[in-house]
Amino acid sequence: MAYSDLYSRSLSDPEGFWLEAAGAIDWVRRPTTSLNAARAPFYEWFTDAEVNTCWNAVDRHVEAGRGKQPAIIHDSPVTGTKHVITYAELKDRVARLAGALRAKGVEKGDRVIIYMPMVPEALEAMLACARLGAIHSVVFGGFAANELAVRIDDCTPKAIIAASCGIEPNRVVHYKPLLDAAIELASHKPDFCVIFQREQEVAQLIEGRDVAWHSFQFGVEPVDCVPVAGNHPAYILYTSGTTGAPKGVVRPTAGHLVALAWTMRAIYDCGPGDVFWAASDVGWVVGHSYICYGPLIAGCTTIVYEGKPVGTPDAGAFWRVISEHRVRSFFTAPTALRAIKRDDPEGRLVGDYDLSRLKALYLAGERADPDTIMWAQRHLKVPVIDHWWQTETGYAIAANPLGIEPLPVKIGSPSVAMPGFDVQILDEGGHPVEPGQLGAIAVKLPLPPGTLPTLWNAEERFRKSYLHHFPGWYETGDAGMKDADGYLYIMARTDDVINVAGHRLSTGAMEEVLASHPDVAECAVIGAGDELKGQTPVGFLCLNKGSGRDHGDVVRECVALVREKIGPVADFKKAVVVDRLPKTRSGKILRGTMVKIADGAAWKMPATIDDPAILDEITLALKAIGYARTSA
Repeated sequence: MAYSDLYSRSLSDPEGFWLEAAGAIDWVRRPTTSLNAARAPFYEWFTDAEVNTCWNAVDRHVEAGRGKQPAIIHDSPVTGTKHVITYAELKDRVARLAGALRAKGVEKGDRVIIYMPMVPEALEAMLACARLGAIHSVVFGGFAANELAVRIDDCTPKAIIAASCGIEPNRVVHYKPLLDAAIELASHKPDFCVIFQREQEVAQLIEGRDVAWHSFQFGVEPVDCVPVAGNHPAYILYTSGTTGAPKGVVRPTAGHLVALAWTMRAIYDCGPGDVFWAASDVGWVVGHSYICYGPLIAGCTTIVYEGKPVGTPDAGAFWRVISEHRVRSFFTAPTALRAIKRDDPEGRLVGDYDLSRLKALYLAGERADPDTIMWAQRHLKVPVIDHWWQTETGYAIAANPLGIEPLPVKIGSPSVAMPGFDVQILDEGGHPVEPGQLGAIAVKLPLPPGTLPTLWNAEERFRKSYLHHFPGWYETGDAGMKDADGYLYIMARTDDVINVAGHRLSTGAMEEVLASHPDVAECAVIGAGDELKGQTPVGFLCLNKGSGRDHGDVVRECVALVREKIGPVADFKKAVVVDRLPKTRSGKILRGTMVKIADGAAWKMPATIDDPAILDEITLALKAIGYARTSA
């Protein structure tokens, strides 16, 4: 079927569409119905089914005779090591770890926190929990002790599985002291902690609580997969809340399996034996869906990469991995590509590698500016597919379904809504707007399988965060527009749409213009407070390495460019050149914090920030152009 037929059917007959898609999964008890609306708006899928995630991601491939196929390739330039784990080996390792967890009292429904770097053992821990029906919550390795403590108190884990350390290009990140401090801070105390000791740092174990990874599993009998109900939580993943407290997104088991299996073929065009690489981290939703579960459910080989896009050793790192491991589909964040483009603006390092196996590059995590997409198209010579999704949804809301029917690429758009997502652009009153008009992006309920049914122990917060503003809709928190062909354009977070003298303007549109300047490698625009106009845009420009241009000249040219492309209505008059932008560890620019600094408002250090020192640089830059008038 063509995309349009599939999409129409998913909205007119969601029950039939997703029951058919469920045929790709091995069930202990097959679902007889798909959608359960008994507790609407807390919709659930496949509630009468029984299934196990680990069986579908590991065991069934061994049973099908593909045990010798690589399941995981670990490529770690920061430690100088590489190794391959086959599906048969993965099954043995996961079954034994699950057996060790059960021997210490972990059962179906218990929570386990996983606090690890990009090593195969992180995936094994996730899969071992899934094997038992335990609910894992992966916390990004190296997260601050206080943030880890908040998550411990929220999900009350029976056990914590951690590594002794993480490895960065220029330093060792000491995980164990952070873990110890977090447990000290938390009201809830885990029964035990399993510590994976790395060669680079052997951590001190606390007697009676901590046990080393290898001795923990010694002599333990492996265990079989435990069936769970279709709506049983597979995991809890915390996303930063705007009110400070993190939100525990719940992922239901059966919907997760069905949706990810569908996306691997329909969106990424990958199946058994293909090599799939998502250059992310297991601590983020991309790592859950497309480093661990999605590729393994589909029988692919997944790559666990412990390195950076630049500096390990250079801006050709990604191209080496793609060439060496024969990657078919590659998924990364636009911020990683911009870092590569900044170091190698002419793309010279691309030519050093054989990328002939690569069929497509996928971008997500933030808006992909047209200049970065065109740079990648020019040098990689494959389709560059922007797609849009969220931690809450677990997979793409909008994408270009290459495995069904490749659609024309419109640069600046993540293409069209995927099956099950009835996406509309709404005005403040909740009414759909005309094509081309900016508004709030919302999805009509019910959401499709695999998306969040609620937040962990926080149903009322779920309602207020996502369902309250537009009754009957899921509010994405993003602003954008649709064109006449149904293509979506994600212009900014709703909070980043600024009001300049009564005109609602997208900071994303201004960023597109600034990114088109030949000397600009990366940029951000915020709306700073203005007594006369309400808000006024301020630009931050990171220049290409070796640019050599006078900063004042670049700023003047950028101001003129915005005036030419968007018009005087944007009131874009101030910009400043900075060496780098403040970002989360997943690459999202911390625009909200930058606004508070510019306005001289009180702000607190974001828990997910990659490098806190950058905010001092931003404060000085803003003061130089007349902002940040009072200290935080």
